[in-house]
This record gives sequence, C-alpha cells and structure tokens, in this order.
Amino acid sequence: MTQQRDYKDTVFLPKTDFPMKAGLPQKEPGILARWQAEKVYAKLREARAGREKFILHDGPPYANGDIHIGHALNKVLKDAVVRTQTLLGKDAPYIPGWDCHGLPIEWKVEEAYRKKKLNKDEVPAEEFRAECRAYAAKWVEVQKGQFQRLGITGDWDRPYLTMAPEAEALIVAELLKFAESGQLYRGAKPVMWSPVEKTALAEAEVEYEDITSTQIDVAFEIVSSPIAELVGAHAVIWTTTPWTIPVNQALAYGPEVEYRLVSAHGKRCLVAEELYQAFLLRAGALPSLGEILGEQPEQDRSHHFTDPVLGEPKIFKGSELAGTICRHPMHHLGGFYAEPRPMLPGDFVTTESGTGLVHMAPDHGEDDFALCKEHGINPKFVVEADGRYREDWGWLPRTDARNMSVINPKFNAPDGPICSDLREVGALLAASADYKHSYPHSWRSKAKVIFRCTPQWFVPMDKPMAPFDFPVAPLGGIGGAISLAVDASHTATLRQTALKAIADTAFYPDKGRNRIGSMVEGRPDWVLSRQRAWGVPITLFVDRKSGEYLVDAAVNTRIIAAIREKGVDAWSDEAAPALLGPDYNPEDYERITDILDVWFDSGSTHAFVLESGTWPELQSPADLYLEGSDQHRGWFQSSLLESCATRGRAPYKAVLTHGFTMDAKGMKMSKSLGNTISPLSVMEEYGADIIRLWALSVDYTADHRIGPEILKGVADQYRKLRNTFRYLLGALHDYTPEEAVSVEDMPELERYMLSLLADLDARMKAAVEAYDFNSYTRALVDFCNEDLSAFFFDIRKDSLYCDHPADMKRRAYRTVLDAMFHALIRYAAPVLVFTAEEVWASRYPDGESVHLLEWPEIPAAANAELATKWAQLRATRADVLEAIEPLRRDKLVRSSLEAEVTAPVDAETTDWAELFITSAVHAGELQVSKTTHHKCGRCWRHLPEVAEDGALCGRCEDVVARLDAEAGAPAA
Repeated sequence: MTQQRDYKDTVFLPKTDFPMKAGLPQKEPGILARWQAEKVYAKLREARAGREKFILHDGPPYANGDIHIGHALNKVLKDAVVRTQTLLGKDAPYIPGWDCHGLPIEWKVEEAYRKKKLNKDEVPAEEFRAECRAYAAKWVEVQKGQFQRLGITGDWDRPYLTMAPEAEALIVAELLKFAESGQLYRGAKPVMWSPVEKTALAEAEVEYEDITSTQIDVAFEIVSSPIAELVGAHAVIWTTTPWTIPVNQALAYGPEVEYRLVSAHGKRCLVAEELYQAFLLRAGALPSLGEILGEQPEQDRSHHFTDPVLGEPKIFKGSELAGTICRHPMHHLGGFYAEPRPMLPGDFVTTESGTGLVHMAPDHGEDDFALCKEHGINPKFVVEADGRYREDWGWLPRTDARNMSVINPKFNAPDGPICSDLREVGALLAASADYKHSYPHSWRSKAKVIFRCTPQWFVPMDKPMAPFDFPVAPLGGIGGAISLAVDASHTATLRQTALKAIADTAFYPDKGRNRIGSMVEGRPDWVLSRQRAWGVPITLFVDRKSGEYLVDAAVNTRIIAAIREKGVDAWSDEAAPALLGPDYNPEDYERITDILDVWFDSGSTHAFVLESGTWPELQSPADLYLEGSDQHRGWFQSSLLESCATRGRAPYKAVLTHGFTMDAKGMKMSKSLGNTISPLSVMEEYGADIIRLWALSVDYTADHRIGPEILKGVADQYRKLRNTFRYLLGALHDYTPEEAVSVEDMPELERYMLSLLADLDARMKAAVEAYDFNSYTRALVDFCNEDLSAFFFDIRKDSLYCDHPADMKRRAYRTVLDAMFHALIRYAAPVLVFTAEEVWASRYPDGESVHLLEWPEIPAAANAELATKWAQLRATRADVLEAIEPLRRDKLVRSSLEAEVTAPVDAETTDWAELFITSAVHAGELQVSKTTHHKCGRCWRHLPEVAEDGALCGRCEDVVARLDAEAGAPAA
C-alpha cells in the first residue's frame, strides 16, 4: 500500500482565540472598567434619543449593608427589563435610587451608640442626623459598586437619594399637598407600636411569628342588668394579653351569640353556649381527658358548685344583655377602676375561641377603640413609648412591675404581676402559658409589637376628595369585572380612587391585582407619623387653641425653600419665626416634631424622580414598577396612595412582582440557620454572569431556590452557551459578507434553520413584552443546545471542515451561522452581559459595545410545510441515534460514521446518511450494523467509493485537487 498523504492542512477546522475557560471573576471587572471608560451608558442615551420611551422606576433599597441574594435577583430582573426594552430600540434610561431615612439606618446608628454605652437622646438632634446621613452615604457607595459589579446598567453618577435636600424638599411639598387639600388629620387611634424602637410601625414593617402566650379567663362581676338573675353573676372574658386588663373600660358581646350560666370557682359565670365546655375545662370545673382515661389523678373540685352546668340551662341571646353593667375586678382601687364597665354590642365578637365575651381596652385594640368611641369612651394613654405603664397609674405599684415592658413574658405570666393581683381578688378563673398563635413582630428588632393608642397623623381612606376626570370603582369589585358607572356628581375617596387605579394597571403575574386590591379595600387610614429623629419632618404648625393645622401657601413656600437649602435640619424651633413670617406669632403654634413614615418618602419618589426635571430623560407615569411580592403592602401601595391622593392616578402603568429566594431545600434563608448565599461570594467564585443566568432562568414570579448544587447546574448551562458562541466564532473565521448566499439558493436544512430562528425570534419578543425572562432564557438555552449543538452544528460540521470554501452548501451554512451569531449575541446580551461583550469583542475587536446594538433582523424564511417536514425528519433521526447508541456503548463502533442503518425512510428525498451522520442508509425496518466500507482519509466518512482506508472519497478528491491547483501544488 502506498504511503498516504496527511490532509490536515486541507481541512477547515474552526479557528478562534476565544477561550473555552471563562475566568469570569477575573475578566468581568476589566469589562466593567471598559464600559465606564467608554461611557457606554451615555452613548446609549445619545443613540436612543428621540425614540419611544420606556421608564422603569427603581424602587429604592435601604442603604444599610452589603447586598444580599434578594437584591441581586431584583436588580438583575430590572436590568433585564431595561436592556431588552433598549434592545427593542426604545429609550429606556435607568436611574437607580436609595431609601436613606427611617429606622433601618437609625437603628444601626443607635446600635453603635449602645456599644459605646451612649444614649442617643442625649446627643443633639442635628449631630445624630449627621451620623445617620454619613452612615447612609457610606452604604450607598458600597452598594453602588456591588450593583455595578453585577453588570447593572444605569446612570450611577446621578442616582436619586431620599436624603438629598432637593428630594426632602419635594417630599415636604407632597405632604403639604395633602394638608392643603384637607387630606390630613390628627387623631388618636391604636396603631402598631414597637416598644423597643419606640415608634409606630407601618404594616409593611411588621412580620408575624408563632409564639406561645399566657391565656387567662377573668371574671367581671355583673352589678346591674335588665335580666335580674344575672345580677351577682360574673361575665367571663378570655384574653392572651393579660397586660391589657389594667386599661379595660368595657365588655363586648355578640348580639346574635347565645349565652348561658355555668358554675366555676364558686361563681355563676356567663359564657357563650358554644364555648362553655372549653371554658369549664380551662377552669378545672370538668375532668380533663387525662383524668377520664386514668392517666392523671382526679382533681378536687370542692371549690366549684356541685353542678357546673347549674341544672336546666336558660339561654340568653346577646342582644338581651344590652344595658348590663359590670365592675372591674380591681374596683377596690377606686378612681378609674371604680367606674362602671358597660356591656356593649360588638359585631366582631365570635365563638371561634375564648368565652364569647371580649374585654375592651380602647388604648390597645382597633375594634376596642371603635366600639368604645361609638359609646363615648375615650382611651387613657397609660402605656409609655417603651412599653411600660405610667408611674402615676393606679394599678401595678410594685417596682418590679413598673420596670417591665408589657411585652415581657414575665409581666404576663400566670405568676406575673397582673395574674397574681387578679388571683388575689378571686377574679382569675384560669391561667396557663400554653396558647400557641401567630403574633406581629418588628421585622427590624424582631421584638413583639403592641397596639398602642397615641396621637398620630393620618390620611383618611374614605373622606371625599376633589373630583377627578374619571369615574371611580365601587368597593368590593377588585377580583372580577368592576362596574365603573357612578353618578357624575360623586366625589371619590382615596380608597375608591386607588381601587380604580388598580383596575387600570397591568399586573405581572395578574394575581397581584387581587392581592393589592384586597389590601386597599380593607386597609385602615394611613398613619403618616413616626416618633423618630432620622427622616423628613411633618412640617406642620398647629394652632394651640383650635387644634387646626395652618394652611398658608406663603408659609408652605418658605418651608419648602428652607428644606431645599438646608435639608431636614431647617425644621427647628429656631427657624419657626422665619418660616411662619410676620403674620403669625410662633407662641400661638405648636411645631410638629414627628417625622414622616419612611413609606411616604419612598411613595413620593415618583414625584421627585420622574417629574421634577432633575432627570429630564424620565417621564411620568412610569411604565413599570418591579419589586418583591411583599411590596403589595409596601412601596407599590404607598406609591399608589400618594399618587392617587395628589394626582388621581397610579404612578405606574404596570407592576411586576417576584417571589423570594429560598435555599436549596426550599427553606427561608437565615443567618442563624447558616443557609444564606451571598451574591458577592458567588461573583468571586463563578462571576456575575452566573448569578444573572440563575436569576433569569428561575420562575421568579413564585418563590424559588438557590444553593451550591443549583449554581453548579447553572455554571454547566453557562458552559454550553459559551461553547456555542465559541463554535460560532471559530466557524465564522474569515467570514465576509461577500460569501453570503441568498435564502432562495440555500439547501433545505439551512432554510429550515432560518425558519427556526424566526420562530425563536417571535418567542423572544413575546417573552420580552410579557417580562417572561424565564421563558426568554430557556428558549435561548434550548435553541443553542438542541437545535444548534446537537443538530445543525453536528450535521454540517462535515461540510464546514471538508467542503471547498467556494462550495454553495458551505457558504450557505456560514451565511446562516452569521445570521445566528448576530441574533443570538443580541438575545444573550441582556442575560450574559459580560460574556456577550467578550464574544462581540472577539469577533469585532475594534467595534463598539454589544450593548449599543438593536434587535436583530431575521432573514425571511418562515415555511410551515418545511417546518413540518423537518420536524418529522428530526424525529426519525432521534430514533436512529438511539438505535446506534448500544453499538457505541459496546464499542462495536467508535462513532456513528462507522454505522450502516436500515430505517423506514424514503431514500430519494433526503441525504439520510448526512442527516444521521452514518456510512449509509437503506429503506426498511430499523436496524443498525457496522459498515464494511472503507474510511476516507480526509473526511473520515465510510463510503463505497473509497477503495481502501485512507484513500479519498470523490468529494474530497475534488476539493483537494482544487485546493492544490489554487496553491500551485501538484495533485495528490
């Protein structure tokens, strides 16, 4: 046999310097620096100037620590929205922002004080606020760098900060709009209060945790009643907050509830018919299950009446109790405790638990407050800001009780001061520390909160406002079709206006509409005031005689100007005379020292970010707000209420919500559990593009997971995408537009692939419009893996490697690869922002950033008949490859090129051997065997025309001859 020629130099293998190994943690910072040096964001604004705008308004995170994985998910989603809308050709500027006021920052500064054993209240207010401002400014800079490291595009040199004097002035201006329109009032209502943080809390600042509380049954002696036989009996209440008994002022019954008398502890006790047995068990008047089963010793019940049910029962309907008067168990203390305790009808009283009678403490309950106010009973304001009773209060004279907060378990324990005193006077019928239930806690301090009645500033939800230009939604219709037909003369309330705005807003997912709608339908008046130092002040002067706040446009103008010049420190006693001006005597006015709820700050961001002109590239309302699902009761709602009260509409056209990130087991992340994943650590190990690919691959509309194994899977997915681009770069080496082939001249396979690309393009656009990045990313990944790597690349690599560069099939293949490259790099750019830039620069080293490009133009190649045909061919191909696999596994063949296939095919219609990448294909029932044909020394195909192993097939002979002729070399 003659010596064979080495044909390696005649084979066109892909060439590229693009590395297989990504090295993202090392490369990404350099790419980021390049973007900053080349001012890519500014170039993008210039390129999109005058185009249709798309405004995503950034919800401000708190500037109080390193970013966590929730921040990363949120910002990546926002970035994907901005980048995809920009890719579509829109002008989509992004102004990041930070929430800088409020307890999250103040609490951190106080923690530093406590470590130094300093008292915040002894430090001048301006000095303390300066420390809060410095703390916030520090973390703004830290988080700014961390967000940019994630590849988030935006105007990082001009972010918005709620603590900027201009922002504070505009927040004040928004507040004064409420005041001028009469949408503010000062009232005393029970609000959620944190004794640890000494301030009222918004609902969004509260989380619920399961706790175990003391439950007690307390007897209130009935001293008069229209029902004679009740006089001398005891109305029994049940509560899990013993600390509220010292401020009891009434009892409530259910008008439709049925009651009866039973015996316990030698007393005739009035309780609900449905609950008397449970009460008697708690009181020990009936044997427990353990006693009945003999598992516990039988208790002595001689202190109870012989018959706890008191013979044949008489049922009293709740409505019959009207006019009944009780007395407080501690009535012997005189004063407040000697006052009569009326029994009042309460529609909120149920028989789900307790005794069917509820003790009323208007200081510490919403229902209590409303019912007592209706009957002329006012709160007493006896619990201080730190949760302790006033020193002058008539009960609890002991030092140990005075020094304990009402949230202290010892204060409420069965042997604590409340229960001990009630037991001593014979009023405590049952007490046990075993009641498990959900209870509100401050999400910052994690301490229990209480309802506490204090003077606060409110925005009314149901007070008529100035008419708007659209009809308003009647209550009760958010979930379904809403009838918007109302009397034209009707004046809308804030609640109705907000509900109408919700109906007009698009929600992603749509269930968000019902969630925020139900919250707005049932929410109480908005509590605006907080009793803290770090925040925007409630800039009101209140007439000391009338109690009315001053409404004067000139005064308000001076206040806004002063805040704009000096920030919140401009609101002081020293400045009051100048702010009031010559027409008012400062001694006649109280200067309010409360600050605004921080949710009012962030709820006003649409005003000073979108409308102030500081960022002229923005406009209002925003096209989209995007935050976690908890913001239905937070920023989405405060922004909605603020805008509806001042503008009569929502500040957004659409709202997108994402779920929360759990650990790999689906558990909530917690530092104490040690299951948190830091995005900073992930970037150090894998790179930012891996976080981005994870964030845009999960179904973020629901709760989702992350963990080491999940990240390894994402990294593997990334490697496949990277290899797809690496192949494209190599296969397109030296490609020029002159090589392109028209669609009409392409083989069927190329036209089919362009048809698939057009279909992908349509799906990607639809996903962008629906903000469905899970589908967007998965479609991209699947196309690269299944349609390209496992199919198109696999079939056409022979043509790429072995056909002559001028051959039509190879040119058509490279033409399609070029179209694929330009489409896929654009699709990938919003997801893999750093990698896409690296890929683009590898092919176009002198070009500008990939992120300046627009959506690709796909060659028209849609052909339903062709798509159907090739779908069937691919199904047959999958069957053949599956049949070959056992031979490969048993090493009977080393590759499919050594296999000869019989399959149910029409041999005349398609080059089946090329499609299956086999030696030969025959028509018939599916079977596979090893071929007997010899192997071509150049293309490695086993063909009948090859005379011996190493010789050339006809195609390769022709190509080599042409190449030799072109090179001036002698033929082989």
